[in-house]
Amino acid sequence: MLRLCSWFVLAMGLTTAVLAAEVSGTLRVIDGDTVDVGGTRIRIFGIDAPERDQPCTTLSGQNWGCGDWVTQQVRDLFEGQAARCTPLDQDRYGRIVASCFVAGEDMGKTLVSVGLAYAYRRYSYDYDLDEKAAFVAARGIHGFALDSPARYRLTRIRGRVASDPDCRIKGNINAAGDRIYHMPGQAFYDRTGIRPEQGERWFCSEAQARASGWRPARR
Repeated sequence: MLRLCSWFVLAMGLTTAVLAAEVSGTLRVIDGDTVDVGGTRIRIFGIDAPERDQPCTTLSGQNWGCGDWVTQQVRDLFEGQAARCTPLDQDRYGRIVASCFVAGEDMGKTLVSVGLAYAYRRYSYDYDLDEKAAFVAARGIHGFALDSPARYRLTRIRGRVASDPDCRIKGNINAAGDRIYHMPGQAFYDRTGIRPEQGERWFCSEAQARASGWRPARR
């Protein structure tokens, strides 16, 4: 029992030390609210951006991959620049949750202000007014119809049924790390589940899947 308690205290001490240390380095964008800074995976505090496979709907009723678009916009703004992040927490995937700054600019505030992310009010109201201003001006994602990222994640938890009937192509990563997409009607389509936490995703078209680096299933 004493050994178990000692291990717990040591683990807590290490976690506290990791969170206390500032993270800095060159920034690489993973998606709209996740980046790598100096080799450390960071979930940006206080914001929630559309998932990479999340679709939006235009006013004319056309679906398109706005999650990919958001990721590219964030890359255009911040990719390759020097970033400084202050850790605040750690999420269930082991990522550091942190406030990040590039050239003194608060990344979270910027992304919400230009309409590339929502204020994540479940955890913080820091960017509440920034989102409201972006909504009134119909900036970025506020010019389209889409579920909140949190709701979208809930609708696809099982991973086998698409939340959007127009985006039913399954982007699977097999044990060898090959990125393969499965079309409805193919042999392994029904049994394939999508695990977003492992990088798998849904696609709205074969062109989108191929452009994102996936190849077609052989059967």
